[in-house]
Amino acid sequence: MRMAASLKVLTFLVPCAFLVPVIITLAPDLNQVRHSEALQNIKTVFVSIFLEAVPFLLMGVFLSSLMQWFVSEEMVRRLTPKHPVGGVLAAGLLGIIFPICECGMIPVVRRLMHKGMPVYIAITFILSGPVVNPIVFTATLLAFPNHPEITIARMGLAFAVASAVGGLVYLFVKRNPLRGPKIAAAEVKTHPGFKMALSPDHDSHSHTHAHDHSHGISDGHHHAHPKNWRSFFIHAGDEFVDMSKYLVIGALITACIQTFVSRSDLIALGNGPAASYVFMMGFAYVLSLCSTSDAFVASAFSHTFALGPLISFLVLGPMLDFKSTLMLLSTFRTRFVIGLSLAIIALVFAGSWVVNLWLWG
Repeated sequence: MRMAASLKVLTFLVPCAFLVPVIITLAPDLNQVRHSEALQNIKTVFVSIFLEAVPFLLMGVFLSSLMQWFVSEEMVRRLTPKHPVGGVLAAGLLGIIFPICECGMIPVVRRLMHKGMPVYIAITFILSGPVVNPIVFTATLLAFPNHPEITIARMGLAFAVASAVGGLVYLFVKRNPLRGPKIAAAEVKTHPGFKMALSPDHDSHSHTHAHDHSHGISDGHHHAHPKNWRSFFIHAGDEFVDMSKYLVIGALITACIQTFVSRSDLIALGNGPAASYVFMMGFAYVLSLCSTSDAFVASAFSHTFALGPLISFLVLGPMLDFKSTLMLLSTFRTRFVIGLSLAIIALVFAGSWVVNLWLWG
């Protein structure tokens, strides 16, 4: 084991050694780049996105670890509505009780799915939770004090899109979409609402981290020892490292796009009825803002675009942006994420168009 670890270190250090003379040669140019305005802007935007998202990611990670300790498969099955329609509607409103940002939603839902939550309910919660909650409701009202209809339309459309996508997943997804060992989805016959549930022992084998159960983390059939807080923080740390690397990559790429693509050029692309929707939805995807602050960015475009494109920005962003796409890909299979993304984009586009016709007559 030690020999293998040493070989890995050498494999990394040897190429780095060849980079030293190159770096020394380019040192003056690199120093100019380091102090350039573009790089300073990238650093500023990156840090702002990262610091904005980390508290919510930590919240989700700790909540996920608490669920690993205290929530068993039996509890999840007992609390899940048996009828799929009831399950989708309940999941769509669950964000009112658990107001978690999209950055912290993935680890929580992944834990619930390992505990036995059906995938269609989990996806509905992922999509609606970051929007349909009191924090985002209040922030949107503050951002658009003269247009309360935007807040109502945002909440209503987000709930409708999330519920519709959940229904589509229930109807068409027959296999377990989680990444991990290729274990077929088990049909839980004692619970008709479980169109898609994991096997009871799946939690201890398919988790992306090979946790040692000797630490006392629950395997779903019994609770961890309540005094073993070390295992709790080990689990939370593993979850945080697994999710944060995708957040860092997404925040960095988003910062580069915001730096090198001017907003005026982007607005020029949105000159047109349909193009304005496409622009605002693409803008939401690229900016990767937190759902608690994106309304204030959208309000800056209130004199440029109609209400429909603004609502498409406010609904799509929390459901699907660059960093959340990477997190989804780390949890679900690629084909599932692609289909999910296409369904979200199509429904948000059509829904915001209808809402705009309704608001503007």
